[in-house]
Amino acid sequence: MFEFQTIEKPIEDTLIKEKGSKFIGFAYPVNSEAEIKDRLNHLYEIHPKATHHCYAYRLGINGENYRANDDGEPSGSAGLPIYNQLLAHQITNVLVVVIRYYGGTKLGVGGLVKIYKESAKFTLEEAEIITKELESEIEIRFKFSHQNQIFTLLNKYDAKILDFDAQEICIIRANIKTAKKENISNELSEMLLEFKFL
Repeated sequence: MFEFQTIEKPIEDTLIKEKGSKFIGFAYPVNSEAEIKDRLNHLYEIHPKATHHCYAYRLGINGENYRANDDGEPSGSAGLPIYNQLLAHQITNVLVVVIRYYGGTKLGVGGLVKIYKESAKFTLEEAEIITKELESEIEIRFKFSHQNQIFTLLNKYDAKILDFDAQEICIIRANIKTAKKENISNELSEMLLEFKFL
C-alpha cells in the first residue's frame, strides 16, 4: 500500500536509427509535474532542432496521474506507445521522452508506433527498477530549546530534513515514510504536550 516501483536514476541518450531518422530516449525518476516541466524544458534547450519531443509520464502510487503527448506526430503514434511501456514495466513516478530527428523518410503510423515503443522499451531496459516507499512531508514548529528532542525523534523515524529555520520558534520540514507518519505524529503530540509543562 505504501510502496511503488520506479527507476533508480536517469537514463539518457539511448539511440535507435530508422530510415534516416534518429530516435533518442530519456527516462527520469520524477515526483511532481513541476519536475516534469523542468526536465522537458531542459531537453528542449539541448535539442532545439529536433523534429519532435514525444513523451509520457505516470505519477502517483497507482500511476493515477498520467499523460501521453505526440508532439505533432500522428495521434496515438508516439505518446501512447511510450506510455504503454510504463504500464508494461509496472513503474510510476517516471517520465520517458523520445526525441526524433526526422531523416527524410516517412515511417507511417504503424512504423511510428513500433519505433516509439521500441525506443521507450530500450531506454527503460537500461534502467534499474527499484521499490520505493511512499513519503510524506511534515512541518514541525517548536522552541529552540527543544531541538535535541525533536532531532532525536526525527532520527528514530529516518526522516530526511528538507529545511531547518532556527529562530526562537524553529520550523523544520522533513520527509518521512508515509507508513510511519501516524506513529511520529502521535509521538510528536505527546512530546509537545510535555514541552508545555517543562
